[in-house]
Amino acid sequence: MKTKSIYFVTGNKGKFVEAKKKLSEVGLEVIQKNLGYPEIQAIKLEDVALYGAEHIQKQTSHPFILEDAGLFIDGLNGFPGVYSAYVYHTIGCKGILKLMEKLKGDMREAVFRSVFAFGASDEKPSLFVGECKGSISIEEHGEHGFGYDPIFIPQGETRTFAQMETEEKNRFSHRSRALDKLIVFFKNL
Repeated sequence: MKTKSIYFVTGNKGKFVEAKKKLSEVGLEVIQKNLGYPEIQAIKLEDVALYGAEHIQKQTSHPFILEDAGLFIDGLNGFPGVYSAYVYHTIGCKGILKLMEKLKGDMREAVFRSVFAFGASDEKPSLFVGECKGSISIEEHGEHGFGYDPIFIPQGETRTFAQMETEEKNRFSHRSRALDKLIVFFKNL
């Protein structure tokens, strides 16, 4: 990649820290920019990310990334899904656990999905998807991370994301998997 810096358009400090750590491995300086963009109501994260990226392209010619992510819970028919940020800010982890208090076994399975959009000048934005399967705990555990991290247990683990340091979480996380695809893309530019 020709540029050595990239904007990460987000107001979420936790997302920024995770992406900065990961992208610094390939020599990219990541600069947090809270430019704001409209989030359309859509069924797919990809549609939300693409719409946001096209909006940001009108504001800056500097290369940038943005991310949309969601938690999709089997026993709640995929809820909160694309509405994850709104639901987190209204009912939080406690509200999700309350909705799930009678759900057992497979009904507690969930997947975290992340979609990064990369935009530069007038090119069509590129999308990179990552996911992490897991389950929802019975109660909140851990002090690290942000968002739904205290209730999400990645597949093959017994601890929540909030019980892991960033480096360990990045071995599993949906965001890290999407960033891995983005890194391959950057290496091939």
